[in-house]
Amino acid sequence: MNLNPHRPWITPLVIGTFVLMAVTGSLMFFHLDSGLNKTAHEWLGWAMVVAVLLHLLMNVNAFKRYFSQTTGRWVLGASALVLAASFVPLGGVGGKPPFVAPMQALAKAPLSTVAQVAGISTAELRTKLTQVGVASQNDTQSVKDLVGPDLGQQMRTLGKVLGG
Repeated sequence: MNLNPHRPWITPLVIGTFVLMAVTGSLMFFHLDSGLNKTAHEWLGWAMVVAVLLHLLMNVNAFKRYFSQTTGRWVLGASALVLAASFVPLGGVGGKPPFVAPMQALAKAPLSTVAQVAGISTAELRTKLTQVGVASQNDTQSVKDLVGPDLGQQMRTLGKVLGG
């Protein structure tokens, strides 16, 4: 299969999808992702797979050379080992970040408790919630009750009303 006529768009596709994956992956790593970052990372990652496969097919002879070089074999072998190790279950390693449990607890607490933690009255907390578009009916509801099960939305809401 001769892919050389497609070279003008295959290599830029690899570059573009790499940039997308690097930026969205970095944002997710530091829990700074928003909007469609995670969805773009997950779904457009398939575009990167296709782009890399096309790039590999276009450069198959150069790719084969890496298996004949000591450094290439070491790098590819180490990558294969890291991939294999990523499937080994290691208990708490790779679990949720340490701030998740306290955030979940605060999001599940009644609004009266959240207000007490924030050092404000429950009425003031409910007013702040209303100002950010979250209506509450009583003081026993939780932020989770009000915004749903999405932890990101719970954290954004708490950040808006408690952040000042």
